[in-house]
Amino acid sequence: MDINELKTKFKKIFGRDGAAVFFAPGRANLIGEHTDYNGGYVFPCALTFGTYLIASKRHDSKVNFYSVNFENEGVISADLNDIKKENRWADYPKGVLETFKQAGHIINTGFDALYFGDVPNGAGLSSSASIEVVTAVMINDFYNFGCSLIELAKIGQKAENNFVGMNCGIMDQFASAMGKKDNAILLDCNTLEYSYCPIALNGISILIANTNYNHKLTGSQYNTRRSQCEEALKLVQSRFKVNYLCQLKPSDLPKAEDLVKDETLIKRMRHAVTENARTLEAVALLKKGDIEGFGKLMDASHASLKNDYEVTGPALDAMAQALQGCDGVLGARMMGGGFGGCCIALVKNEFLEEVQQKAGREYEAALKIKPAFYIAQIGAGARKL
Repeated sequence: MDINELKTKFKKIFGRDGAAVFFAPGRANLIGEHTDYNGGYVFPCALTFGTYLIASKRHDSKVNFYSVNFENEGVISADLNDIKKENRWADYPKGVLETFKQAGHIINTGFDALYFGDVPNGAGLSSSASIEVVTAVMINDFYNFGCSLIELAKIGQKAENNFVGMNCGIMDQFASAMGKKDNAILLDCNTLEYSYCPIALNGISILIANTNYNHKLTGSQYNTRRSQCEEALKLVQSRFKVNYLCQLKPSDLPKAEDLVKDETLIKRMRHAVTENARTLEAVALLKKGDIEGFGKLMDASHASLKNDYEVTGPALDAMAQALQGCDGVLGARMMGGGFGGCCIALVKNEFLEEVQQKAGREYEAALKIKPAFYIAQIGAGARKL
């Protein structure tokens, strides 16, 4: 749907015009998976698709949320003074609203808000983060709070952690808020220090392969992995002065493994440490123009996520294997929380059509599910349109 169609829809739903339009992108993480909450580096980029929000302030304390993507749920209403979690999609914007209030920001009038996302839901491209960030940008604008984009990213993360109940790191919201066209972000999730790295793909495209195998992270093994990493960290802190696992180097692993002892915890720690090292190496290769070397590290990332972190599952493994076996694919790996969602691949442009057909056939034969493919462009961050 285009902006004019969304404005028409807003007027039909709420009986008045939408005052302003906002956008926040989804993200693709090129490498650096499950390192964010372990204090490591990630390397995401914002995409050109994301979540659009049309909104108008009200004169009372009522807030109304409507999503074109969940039309069967109709308008979800609440009062500013009584925001409750309902385990529905509107928990994401509600959580942002509640987080602003808890931070001491005065919101004394409500609003009507219509959402439309062209990020595939459940695909691991951070549709939830884009909803949170676009809501934060709107509230910041409507009520003149003067928060920076990094502050808005933190609000989005807090909303997901404390209100929705998903113990996510900062990467998704940061990439959505701070994205830059034709650049990826090297982000230290420990300090939030970041730098932009231009992506000169030169005849190569980012291909995102949606397994259409839906995953739900809240209540899933994501929180289990995080607690396992915290348990491993406590054990290594008896010898290493670190606050996060990713402060360890791969050369520290033999001694660290002797301290941890438990094989499952060792594997979780090993992934975090080696993935962090791969991320830094991948960015260095990209800066030298070694895109093929970058692709090989993507393959290694998937193997680590499969064997050590154990978050891939049959759908992601089948898709990654199919992509990695295609001519013209430089590298492919799962992306996101895991257990379903998307793989990301670097593909030479002249092979794009062939890769989608061949990998699609192989995946469908293995899983009996038809996948979807998106050729992704690197876009800008959250903004008022």
